[in-house]
Amino acid sequence: MYVSAQYCDAVQDGAFDLPQWFNNTTPGRYEAGHEFQRGAFRYLTVIHNSTESISLSNVTVYWAASPEMENPAAYTGYFHCDSEKLNRVWYAGAYTNQLCSADPTTGVSLGAPFAGWYYNYTVSNGSSVLLDGGKRDRVVWPGDIVISGPSIFVSTNSLEPIRNAIDSLFLYQKTDGRLPAAGYPLASLFAWSFTYHCHTLNNVYDYYMFSGDIDYLASLWEQYKLGMNYPLQFIDSSGLANVTSLSDWGRGGMSGHNIEANSILFYTLKNALKLAAVMGDTSESNNWELSAAGIPAAANDLLWDDSVSLYRDNDTITKGSSETSYPQDGNSWAVIAGIANSTRAVAVSDALKARWIRPYGAPAVEANDGDTISPFATGFEIQAHFVASHSDYAIDLMEFMWADYMLDNPNMTNSTFIEGFGHDGTPLYPVYNNDPRVSHAHGWSTAPTSMLTFYAGGLVMTSAAGKTWKVSPALGGLKTVEASYETPLGSFAVSWTNNTYGLSGTFEVPNSTTGEINIPLAIGSKKMILEGPKDTQELQLNGSSAAHVQGLGGGKYTVTIFTS
Repeated sequence: MYVSAQYCDAVQDGAFDLPQWFNNTTPGRYEAGHEFQRGAFRYLTVIHNSTESISLSNVTVYWAASPEMENPAAYTGYFHCDSEKLNRVWYAGAYTNQLCSADPTTGVSLGAPFAGWYYNYTVSNGSSVLLDGGKRDRVVWPGDIVISGPSIFVSTNSLEPIRNAIDSLFLYQKTDGRLPAAGYPLASLFAWSFTYHCHTLNNVYDYYMFSGDIDYLASLWEQYKLGMNYPLQFIDSSGLANVTSLSDWGRGGMSGHNIEANSILFYTLKNALKLAAVMGDTSESNNWELSAAGIPAAANDLLWDDSVSLYRDNDTITKGSSETSYPQDGNSWAVIAGIANSTRAVAVSDALKARWIRPYGAPAVEANDGDTISPFATGFEIQAHFVASHSDYAIDLMEFMWADYMLDNPNMTNSTFIEGFGHDGTPLYPVYNNDPRVSHAHGWSTAPTSMLTFYAGGLVMTSAAGKTWKVSPALGGLKTVEASYETPLGSFAVSWTNNTYGLSGTFEVPNSTTGEINIPLAIGSKKMILEGPKDTQELQLNGSSAAHVQGLGGGKYTVTIFTS
């Protein structure tokens, strides 16, 4: 849409980026400095502005993605299922995040010129940092990492960019505990976001779960506690936080007893209590427990609207008002965090599905009067469908939104995921004033990569590095699923087949670990045979909805469920 001899797309608001000129008059080999790279581009246009002819040979580009990886193709995780669409989606998510992992000295500067543009700001320490996008902003955003971090873990397991990104945010923490909404150079201006503050804390939790690095957690622990306590001051007599910070991911405002912010706060407090137990530091646990205790009841009392089976954005909105008053992000987070009980979770899942706009996706009605589809917010919706036991909804949404549109539409790249687009499928992000700014390689759009592994494959860590685990597949209509990832304890892998005879499969976990299985059952399932490294168990199912076995050790297991 924007490639021409006069200009290309844009990193900033206000204008197009202009050509990068080589003022050369003699034959030879020429190279642009690495600060003049254009991250995550798909097309390179070469022009000349004279009337003479010119010949070029050996035009190459500098590979700048995942500089921390000696071999960028050396994925430690894998995914494969009988839907080739979802196989492509999983790997496109992994690749997108590699394009968003960059040399920290090539971040974007504030006010970069339109002519002679460059990426030359140092945004973190280390050899690689996880940015929001390969083109722009090329800044650390904690909300993005909540999605891109887990997707990196299950694919490349290259965690250095995540750690460096987290460090760059804590570097700018205020003495009262506030964490910046974004990394440097935006952190120097210090905007504060209630939700992104919580996302930073959850990124610490995720990183510890992926790595098991207790020393790293200890190095941040005092700052983490300070950060966890800061938003608690906004909890009032209602039991909910009264949000005064407007900054968020791009939604249309944030205020009052907001369902998204309070759900994320509740989720963050639960993670904080787990980390406190790991650290053996319960000095703040009573405060955190009391703060968390009132949130679910208050949210359900003040914000649930039974007439539409959704939560209102906040309690200043009249029940039964416009659709935009019932946000995608807040309702998804209410399910993820456990604000919604199982009955309401199912109702929310059904109501969100009813709003889908085929063939494009699920609308983020809270952004720009409902004219936006956000893969970021929809990533949380996917998780909510899985949590609500509507895995078939999640599979369907990933296939038509991520595969059919976000990969295969002619306006897309076929290999990476766009930041956002219009509800009519227009490949322009309505949140921005300058259409050419849209990023076609954005880490916050890669949720299916981790969701397919954790939920469809059912491969979940319940403590750091998978020391304890839970295997609970949710195939959602898929016939076969294979998935694997690695932690410092070793490899975790599952392989499932679902047919008219029932579910069967294998899973293998490191010998030093323990865990449990929770296998969903189809109607008519009669018995399950579980063959393990030490013995074979036979369970009579008797109409149960799931087969649950605890106290399993490491090793390889075979599961077979019989319907006759």
